[in-house]
Amino acid sequence: MTHAKSQQKATKVPRKNVDRRTFVKKTAIAGAALATGTFLGGHPPAFAAKQKIHYLQWSSFIPDADVEVLRQAKEFQKATGTKVTVEFINQNDMPARATAAIESGKGADIMLMIQNQPHLYAKGLEDHGKLVDELLGDDLYSFARGATTVDGVSRGVPIFMIGNAIVYRKDVFKEAGIASLPETWDDYLQVGKKIKAMNLPVGQTLGHTFGDAPSFCYPLLWSFGGMEVDTGGKVIVDSKETHAALEFMREFWDAACDPGGFAWDDTSNNRAFMGQTIGATLNGASIYFVARRSGKKFPGFADKLGHFLNPAGPAGRFHTIGPRTLSIMNYSKNKEAAADYIRYVHQDANFEKFMVINNGYVNGVAKKWEKHAMWSSDPAISIFATMPKYGRHYGHAGTWNRASGEAAEKYIIVDMFARAARGEAPAKAAAWAQKELENVYG
Repeated sequence: MTHAKSQQKATKVPRKNVDRRTFVKKTAIAGAALATGTFLGGHPPAFAAKQKIHYLQWSSFIPDADVEVLRQAKEFQKATGTKVTVEFINQNDMPARATAAIESGKGADIMLMIQNQPHLYAKGLEDHGKLVDELLGDDLYSFARGATTVDGVSRGVPIFMIGNAIVYRKDVFKEAGIASLPETWDDYLQVGKKIKAMNLPVGQTLGHTFGDAPSFCYPLLWSFGGMEVDTGGKVIVDSKETHAALEFMREFWDAACDPGGFAWDDTSNNRAFMGQTIGATLNGASIYFVARRSGKKFPGFADKLGHFLNPAGPAGRFHTIGPRTLSIMNYSKNKEAAADYIRYVHQDANFEKFMVINNGYVNGVAKKWEKHAMWSSDPAISIFATMPKYGRHYGHAGTWNRASGEAAEKYIIVDMFARAARGEAPAKAAAWAQKELENVYG
């Protein structure tokens, strides 16, 4: 296992790092305290057993973040004697890996789940309730808790969340005569027309990719007042509000967007932006920090970049906030060691290092991280700290359950908008989505 030192320093440390002796003592006490319960075997950690953990997670768009994960895995091994093998894969490949592991009863001990995937794979995941209470308690955001809670049982421990904002070229906007950032979708349409006329259009994926496509389509739907289901779970997507959102999508796509976005995944707009072929795109902070940390490769480019929130529609402004969850698989033979690894990465000092290295790309799932000094250290990223107050979950206004997760995994809302963008009549696209969602929700 290799790792490199990051040049990024923590701006504020809530607690000191815990050395090997202290960590072993604390986790042993925690394990003993839970021994009378039902958490992951109900016995203290067995460090002497020299256990091994296989951790499967996505390959981050912030390369230094993966380096930090490896560094912490190595430190955990020094502290406990438990070896952690970290495997990185494309996040779009995670559903297939999770399904195969659960069906075969073998695979990684811990998987990093996105959004409400714990609802989809609940039968293959352990009960993490005691661990969630121990590590996060009442400070956990409700949408992060909802993403993992299935029939009252926590099927993972939320670790971080990601919000998207629109990154744009300040120099291009200035050259186009754009005096103020767009507040509404109509404003963004006019901006898009101007920058597309400069051959630097809006870059937006409408493909089957886990991040940027749904984080654009769902908020657009909500901002016009449309929604998948009502509070009782009845499918109501075929509505005049949805039709209005789809009508806007059709005009916006033709007038403002790069037509290649139908086939893009979550890396395509990053490459297009860094290749200077688009002037704005919805993304996490990763584009900005690739530019900021690129050294001589993109000299001065980061200084040209800024961010703004999703535009508002008639019903308001919204964002999807994507929690990430560490879930221990129920077939694992190393559950106690896996639980201790989760304890380790949740320590304030360890999580802070991870969050600061991501520098705006990720946020904490506990409210205390909203006030971290990092958010005010760089004006280009401060907007990401405001995301939780605009956050909604897939399946709003219903509950964040298995059905809403399945609908997201099938990209029904994304495909509805893609149909409209290709020229299909809004009423026809909405009727198609209504039928597809009824098949999911029952």
